[in-house]
Amino acid sequence: MLPSLKTTFTLLSLLQLVSSRAMTPSPQQILKEVILLIQQLNSGVQVPCNDTRVAQVTFMDRKLPDQELLCQADMALTKVTRCKEVYEPLITNLKRLHGKKNCFLRDENEIYLRHFLPALGNFTQGMYRRRGSSATQ
Repeated sequence: MLPSLKTTFTLLSLLQLVSSRAMTPSPQQILKEVILLIQQLNSGVQVPCNDTRVAQVTFMDRKLPDQELLCQADMALTKVTRCKEVYEPLITNLKRLHGKKNCFLRDENEIYLRHFLPALGNFTQGMYRRRGSSATQ
């Protein structure tokens, strides 16, 4: 009886250790979180800050790597000063996805945030599909 009790205690301790350790989400999981955040922002009540103008990111530019475009989107959203708390989770996840320290916005054009978010959503959904299909192949 004593050996089985020791084994049970050891297994429970090991289970507790594993469950308490913070798991680092995969890039695919972070991307899914970004998509969900954008969908929530687009489907919710119109945020007053959606009338804010932000730098335009050319998500359709296939000459730039995805990481660069994510970094540019991060920079554009970081410059939003009003309602920052609304966009902060999205910015944090974008930073985790691109992992770059610096990038610069190439385009001087600006668009409304209410148009920027759907474009970012389409881009990240495309990334998610591409990564998902390449993982299954």
